Amino acid sequence: MRKAVHTSKRHWEGVINWKRSQVNNGLLEGLNSLIQAAKAKARGYRSVKNFTIIVYLLTGKLNFSKINLHFIPI
Repeated sequence: MRKAVHTSKRHWEGVINWKRSQVNNGLLEGLNSLIQAAKAKARGYRSVKNFTIIVYLLTGKLNFSKINLHFIPI
């Protein structure tokens, strides 16, 4: 019990800031997950440019059906 009280005292400012803003890091965690998936898909490519393109394609939510009528979303 003492350890829990000590921890809450050390992080009290963060607790108050969260209560005021109600902002969490869920969005960043989701974005990180997409980037990790891009890293897995980019394995074997030698260029950083290819990795960057894959990240943009995965995170951009682009609609390719407007330019390619045969596009099937994954």
